[in-house]
Amino acid sequence: MACLNQLVAEDNAQLTGMAKPPILSLAGWEQPDALSHPRGGPTFESRPMQRRLTAILSADVAGYSGLMEAAEAETLERLKVNRSQVFDPCIAAHGGRLVKLMGDGALVEFTSVIAAVNCALAIQEATARAEPELAEAKRILYRIGINLGDVIVDGDDIYGEGVNVAARLQLMAPVGGIALSATVRDHVVGKVPCAFEDLGEHTAKNMERPVHVFILRPAEPVVGEEPRTDPRQRVSICVLPFANMSGDPEQEYFSDGISEDIITDLSKVSALWVAARNTAFTFKGKHVDVPQVARQLKVSHVLEGSVRKAGGRVRITAQLVDGATGGHIWAERYDRDLNDIFALQDEISQAIVAALKLQLLPEEKKAIEQRGTTNPEAYKLYLMARQYSITGNFGSAHRSELIIRLCRRAIEIDPNYARPWALMAGAQIKLRFFFGREGDDGLTAAERAIELDANLGEAHAAKARVLAQNAHLDGAQREMEIALRLDPESYDVNVAAGQLYYQLRRFDEAILHFEKAATTVETDFSAAGMLVSCHTVIGDKQGARRAARRALERCEKIVAVEPDNGSAMGFAVGALAALGEAERAKEWPERALLLDPDNVNLRYNFACSLVTDLHDYDAALDMLGPRFETMGIEVLNWVKNDPDLDPIRDDPRFKAILEAAEARLAHSSAKERSPRRE
Repeated sequence: MACLNQLVAEDNAQLTGMAKPPILSLAGWEQPDALSHPRGGPTFESRPMQRRLTAILSADVAGYSGLMEAAEAETLERLKVNRSQVFDPCIAAHGGRLVKLMGDGALVEFTSVIAAVNCALAIQEATARAEPELAEAKRILYRIGINLGDVIVDGDDIYGEGVNVAARLQLMAPVGGIALSATVRDHVVGKVPCAFEDLGEHTAKNMERPVHVFILRPAEPVVGEEPRTDPRQRVSICVLPFANMSGDPEQEYFSDGISEDIITDLSKVSALWVAARNTAFTFKGKHVDVPQVARQLKVSHVLEGSVRKAGGRVRITAQLVDGATGGHIWAERYDRDLNDIFALQDEISQAIVAALKLQLLPEEKKAIEQRGTTNPEAYKLYLMARQYSITGNFGSAHRSELIIRLCRRAIEIDPNYARPWALMAGAQIKLRFFFGREGDDGLTAAERAIELDANLGEAHAAKARVLAQNAHLDGAQREMEIALRLDPESYDVNVAAGQLYYQLRRFDEAILHFEKAATTVETDFSAAGMLVSCHTVIGDKQGARRAARRALERCEKIVAVEPDNGSAMGFAVGALAALGEAERAKEWPERALLLDPDNVNLRYNFACSLVTDLHDYDAALDMLGPRFETMGIEVLNWVKNDPDLDPIRDDPRFKAILEAAEARLAHSSAKERSPRRE
């Protein structure tokens, strides 16, 4: 039996005249031109055009192709059961009309925006309760997008930009979640028991105007989302980054780690809404007015404090402040031995909960006390590695080497500590992919981290990266969906998601995650640079220029301090080319290659800029030649999907060097598999 998703993709190819099925099969109802029927049938020109304003719900099963590949008949049967017992009854109960089904996707319209949103909430809630006997990665789970827009009516079908926007919103929704346009959000705010996470404006392919996107959540408090509007439930807090009072900037890793752990602990308290780490750390190093912060973030309380670490002792001060008045509700100073750090963190979190007059449930207390390790030295080494992963030189192999060294030492002390296993996996991946190093590809470390802690999103994201770079894309998508569900705010998870969706050519989703990563870590020029390519591919010139200005600013700051940072120079060239500064873009490569001749990633990024922005294909092929002679299978798999190289794929020189690289790697693989002679 042919996979339904593939049939939908082939149907899309016929609709749009493409030579091959697009990767994005889930938006099968998007119409490139509403005025002419794509199949050559009746056109709207033959009769008066009918329009109406309608609420459009677009739904799709997450990871459907992977589910079908693993168990085709079983998945199809489970989808039928879900539709008959959950999806269709919810539509009928809320007055919706099923416009059409397309494989694993559905298009529904409603006369009421509130009805559409309530229907989506009901579908997601009922689906989440279904199939309790299955692991989450094997269950039927939906992504849903909702838009309010003007549509063109053709019999029982509807077309137009309103439909296209709903389909694109569905792509941006998290697994089991709902994405709304700003228009829908404005109609339902205060009328449904939900919170709204503002993702900002996003430009989608074939759309003239950007779409302001919101993620809709049920009313339960979740880290990083807007608090509930019910005043009886508005106990909420922002934990500001604790100040490092050690007199040593190198100790910043420790104060940041304490702050992050308190945020994580408090987020486990069901009665308390906690601002996400990404939001809280935007105030790092700044003098803040607490009532102003509270108003800005719409929180009732703010926690601030400081950490002083010296030798084997640590002093932590903390004060809980009323967001409305600026008055202190609770304050304490703790002087302890460093070996008591875990008990101290538990004590602080429980004191805050008590000061807020909230009830800490037994399971929440147990969850707070689970640290992953009981060894303070292993914890300290992990915090050092984590800090360097965020603040280190993003274009340097030394950064990954240092992270691996610190994580290995933490694991030697405590082999059952999952977090350094996951962080090490990410660093191993970078060494293989960006710097062509031999050695572990990160899979063993990622799987060990998952074995130790299946709820660690960064471990699933690392495994997804390895699988994707070895062309196991369905498995990569399954792992990434788990990672995003577990930790949607994680920097590492969002970087990995951006890379995966870029490789899959799902550029709207890639933009969403690269944007979140670039906003989280202000020194990351890589995520900022990837946004230039994403916006360029979908035809969003303004978005590409915005991304290019940000990437260039970050690259120039780094190159001013480290003039031999080839990776930063590579992304700077791409940004300059996107901004139309062709002369500067041509000058930088010569200088960069003189200063960093062995940086293979540098050559690749230069070549992409020569293709996409400067249109100098011969120069690009000259630049790529040496890169193809040394690239590993991970980079080759990326090359086969990178849209930046699409203009030269039919060039005989490109085909020749690609075939030579494939032959070299195939020969190397066969040689490794062949038995050795004694």
